[in-house]
Amino acid sequence: MPKAKVTKVIDGDTIKIPRRTLRLANVDAPELGSRGGTKAKNQLKDMIQGKTISYEPVAKSYGRIVAQVKIRGKSVNQAMRNKLR
Repeated sequence: MPKAKVTKVIDGDTIKIPRRTLRLANVDAPELGSRGGTKAKNQLKDMIQGKTISYEPVAKSYGRIVAQVKIRGKSVNQAMRNKLR
């Protein structure tokens, strides 16, 4: 699994790493500007901003890599799905 440092959290399901944008697979966070969008972004930011993640690409969508993302061996995707329930 490739590893990279998270440079920016764009919203509740999209992050930037050097030279790439990753979309969390199977996570559907509210868009910024809609109800819950800022909260979802902040939850993801608190979890991974500035930290090193590992990721497994599973697809591509709109120029982004759709991926399973982990931090310290734990699934970020699953954590965000749990937070968004």
